[in-house]
Amino acid sequence: MTTRRKKIFEGKGKILYEGPEPGTLIQYFKDDATAFNSQKKAVLEGKGVINNRISEYVMTRLNSIGVQNHFIKRLNLREQLIKELEIIPLEVVCRNVAAGSLSQRFGLPEGQALPRSII
Repeated sequence: MTTRRKKIFEGKGKILYEGPEPGTLIQYFKDDATAFNSQKKAVLEGKGVINNRISEYVMTRLNSIGVQNHFIKRLNLREQLIKELEIIPLEVVCRNVAAGSLSQRFGLPEGQALPRSII
């Protein structure tokens, strides 16, 4: 018999479920991809698996230099056990090639290599 978890939140790339202990959550990484403020949507098979591993790597490295974060451990290919916290609403976009609003605002062709990365 499979135990159903209570969904706490669903965003563009993740779903948060109630964790096994108070103060914990299970973070599930989805394969969904969006662009242009969710006007374009697609499913990229395996994206969630890759995002889970990247997140684990970054959070583990940050922890190793003394930067506390929400990561406790990776549970499987798509899920992490994390500490419940209040998120800081910050999004960082890095571009090596022109795309999206950058192309529109500056009249650059989609896919054109940029002279340096833009954050």
